[in-house]
Amino acid sequence: MKRSWKTGERAGEPLPTGDRSRDPGQRFRGRVTFWSDPAPCFASISALAWRAIRRIVKFPPQSRRCLMKRTIGFSSLIVVVLTSISYAQLDQIVIAAGTPEDQALQEITKEADAQKKLGLYENFLQKFSSNSAAVAYGNWQISQAYQNAGDLPKAMEYGDKALVAAPHNLDILVSQAGLAQQLKEDGKIIDYAEKGGQSYELIGNGAKPDGVSDQDFANRAASAKDTAKAAHDFLEGVGFNAIADEKDPKKRMSYIERFSAAFPSTKFQEQVSQYAMYTLGPGQLNDPARLVAFGEKSLASNPSSLPVLLMLASTYVEDSKPANIAKAVTYSNKVVTLAKANDADADRSRKLSAGVAHSTLGYAFMKQDKTASAIPEFKSAAALLKGQDDVAYATALYRLGFAYAKTNHTTDAREVLNEAVKIEGPLQEPSRQLLEKVNAARAKGK
Repeated sequence: MKRSWKTGERAGEPLPTGDRSRDPGQRFRGRVTFWSDPAPCFASISALAWRAIRRIVKFPPQSRRCLMKRTIGFSSLIVVVLTSISYAQLDQIVIAAGTPEDQALQEITKEADAQKKLGLYENFLQKFSSNSAAVAYGNWQISQAYQNAGDLPKAMEYGDKALVAAPHNLDILVSQAGLAQQLKEDGKIIDYAEKGGQSYELIGNGAKPDGVSDQDFANRAASAKDTAKAAHDFLEGVGFNAIADEKDPKKRMSYIERFSAAFPSTKFQEQVSQYAMYTLGPGQLNDPARLVAFGEKSLASNPSSLPVLLMLASTYVEDSKPANIAKAVTYSNKVVTLAKANDADADRSRKLSAGVAHSTLGYAFMKQDKTASAIPEFKSAAALLKGQDDVAYATALYRLGFAYAKTNHTTDAREVLNEAVKIEGPLQEPSRQLLEKVNAARAKGK
């Protein structure tokens, strides 16, 4: 039996890197005394930055699915023997001959009528029910017959029965994952991918057989891994796609945790971490502690990941601890440096990355009572975000207007807030309310 499949990879492309520039200009006007801690004013506003981050992170398209092509061959001279290879820890269906099972299979293969053949396989299962190899093979053949007939739920049912007898057989797991794809059952895809990843990781972990040298044992394990790699890669790919397809954040996070454990060295590590952080962020599960844990782990392997740096900065800046606000400053500065948003070839992603980073940096300075330092950051953010993302641009304008008002630059505050109130979206009403306060304060100052 031979199989071939194609694994679809849709890993997010890394964002380019670059340098930064600032506009240090600021002016001073009269005095207004009612501006206070920005955190209450920015609490709901800051969460909106995650909408822009969601646009920056290049998640693979959801609802696209890998396709698998199968080639299954039959021989009248084969008999199935299920073995658990001690050095591989995989259940393998191998070819043998000369047993009662072989004779029964030869008779089954002579039957041309598909319905009658199903009955013969059912009889085969009853007759050899004590033989796990026969049970696995018979159920798998029935599964494939139902699949060919278009009855995919029935095909999956019998495939699951085959897996009970051969839980670590990668061929059957791949077959089942393909069925789950066609049925669009992401939960089942994760089930099969998880089992496949776990089985692959067991290769080479079994006890070394007597009489086998360490080198020979290692060579056999390496050969087994090489043979199983295509199946492993397929299951890794469809498992990742199931994460991308899932809309429910709780289910998605469960898939992420199971996938990460089953594929500890996945080539989708950065993308999975980004999905985890997005899922744990505002508007989803809102679990900053777990978000930070995933993010810092991801940075350890890729310290220049702009999406991860941005998501961490946006999380740290909401914390009241000075050390975490300082981290937000550090990570935001790093994004600005890496993005090179002012380069002639800077694309939308780079400008968005740097713009959101400048906005987050300014917010961090506000929380550190460094409003004068925050103003040029907000100005840089607004310049980069204009025409790129309305919500992120409006957020930068709102923050800039607040900073101007707090430092009594009421004319400048009115100018930027008048721009902000023209932008439809979640910042329109907060900007209007802030503009009213600025106008009232300005009137009192005359």
